[in-house]
This record gives sequence, structure tokens and C-alpha cells, in this order.
Amino acid sequence: MSLPSDAEPSTDDQAARAAWLYYVGGLTQDQIAGEMGVSRQRAQRLVSRAVAAGLIHVRLNHHLASCHELEAALRDRFRLVRCRVMPGLGADRDPVRAIAPAAATEMERVLREPRSLVIALGTGRALRAMVEALSPMEAPQHRLVSLIGNIAPDGSASYFEVIMRLAEKVRAAHYPMPVPVVCETAEENATFHSLGPVRKVRELARAADVSFVGVGQMSDDAPLLTDGFLRPAELHEVQEAGAVGEVAGRIFDANGRYLDLAINHRLGGLHAPSAGPKRPVIGIAAGPSKVVAIAAALRGGIINGLVTDEPTARGVLGL
Repeated sequence: MSLPSDAEPSTDDQAARAAWLYYVGGLTQDQIAGEMGVSRQRAQRLVSRAVAAGLIHVRLNHHLASCHELEAALRDRFRLVRCRVMPGLGADRDPVRAIAPAAATEMERVLREPRSLVIALGTGRALRAMVEALSPMEAPQHRLVSLIGNIAPDGSASYFEVIMRLAEKVRAAHYPMPVPVVCETAEENATFHSLGPVRKVRELARAADVSFVGVGQMSDDAPLLTDGFLRPAELHEVQEAGAVGEVAGRIFDANGRYLDLAINHRLGGLHAPSAGPKRPVIGIAAGPSKVVAIAAALRGGIINGLVTDEPTARGVLGL
């Protein structure tokens, strides 16, 4: 039996080892440097790299009083069934990194339910980060279903589609929405939705027991624009009509009312199931550009659960 070789470890190998020693072993950066034979500065960079690259996931087990107060205020004002507020990371940091572990915890809570559930999912960066932060588990009793199409304008799979990644992690049956995110015409969209398999997926999505959705803003940095699903002229048109946000591609105004827009007849998804005490629709979103959209979605009852960070929660409550 041959022993493992002494091949030079990769940078990711070193980063993973450094993070393991720091977060699990409780070693200081000086101790890690001595253990690994590197400088203290190198040890610090390796730990930072491991977290940034998702080689190790860090979760906060202490509930900060300030976060608890914001959660209570959001629950009271919007009658939320679920709410998690995480500490902010600072103005120059990606807020998605702050909320992804908490969103993963919420998803894991649902996946541990022994009874069979239909779990509906939107798309987007925040939901993708949630899935990446999720611990692998066996949850074959559940069914996962998409609320929105998974085909990009160029025919490729949508980059931020999450249902396949989630299904791989939890071993659950999954039902993607096999249609374009947005069609060129309403007639083309209607043709897709007349297909038997698509109708079955839509029926399953409407029956969802719990939904996890992103909340997109409709400002000039709207995800529907930056991801290539809307043209600038179309974005300006819906802005003129009062659009402030979208959930699963469905666009709404400042009061959380879905707008009757021509673009809606070209979108391949469907409205998130109606939120209720027994059918949570949990929004996963944070960042200053999303404050108005999140507040509108809460105000209109499009979502009745929220995972966000402190600055966003304060912004929503301040409107």
C-alpha cells in the first residue's frame, strides 16, 4: 500500500486547511502560520480566500439584539410569518454574502420537514448564494419546482437558475420550468404554455406549500435589464408605468400591486403563490438598491417572509 505523495498543495488546498484550523481548530493566525510554515500575512490571506471562494461556510449562532429588534419591527408592521435580519458587512461589501447563510438555514428548516412539501423557487444571485451555502442532506420526500423559465435569450440555461443545484444537494425530485424567461411575442409564450409538461409544472408551482424568491429592483440597474431579459427602452416603459420591483419576473408598483403590462404576457414564469400563514413566500434580498422593491413587496403581501441585513431592514422600516 503506497502512501499519499508529497505533491505541492494547491492554493485552494492551503486556503481550506488554514480556514479549518482557524474556524474549527480555534488557532490564531500566528499559530496557523507556524503550523503551515507560512507568514502571518499569508495565513490571513488564505483564511480570507477560503471564505470568499466558498471553501468553508460561516454561520452566526448568536442573535444580535439589534437584529432581533429589527425582526420584531418588520414582523409587526408587515405581519410576517418568518423574518431573519443579519448584521451588515459594510458599505463596500456584497450584502448577499451576509444573508446567504441565514437563507440557507431557513431552507434547511423547511427541508427537514418529514411531511412531503412542494417547494417553489425563483431565481437570482441571492437564491444561488443560498443554495451554495446549504449543507447537503437527503430530502427525497419533497418536490422542488421553478416559478420562472430557465432559458436565456440566447438559448442557454439561465445562469442564476437554482433548482438543479438544489436538487443535487438534497436529492429531491425537481421540476424546472422548461420555457424561456421572456419570449419575443405573447403568442410564442402562449404556445410554450400550452404544452402538456409545462402546464403540469405550472399547476405544481401554484400548489406550492412554501416559496423562496428573490426581489428584483426596477431601477436602472434592474436584474431583468443587466441579465439581458429587458431592453433599455422596455425598462423605461415599465418605469413610466410605475414599476418599482419584480418577483419571479412579475412586475409590481410601489403598493405591491402587479401591473398590467405587455411584457407580462411575454414572461415565462408565473406569480408567486399567494402568501398566507400556511403558505409562506420568503423573500431573500438585501442592498440599498432593493429597499423600495422589498418594501413594496411586503406592503402588497407578495411576500410574507424576509431574509435581509440590518441596513436594508432599517431602510425598509424608514420608508
